[in-house]
Amino acid sequence: MTDFNALSEKDKLKYEIAEELGLLDKVREKGWKGLSAKESGRIGGIMTNRLRQQKDEKKNLEE
Repeated sequence: MTDFNALSEKDKLKYEIAEELGLLDKVREKGWKGLSAKESGRIGGIMTNRLRQQKDEKKNLEE
């Protein structure tokens, strides 16, 4: 697996969510292509929500 610290923020978030969903071992064994469409979609949906939430929080702090 790639060095976690060398990953982009979005990739770090993707790995964190995969771990939370119990999919990290599957990703390590088979890669991201080894996930089903449902699993990938779930990760993507959670990523979108978290990124939107971070953007809103940052915006609120700037106001």
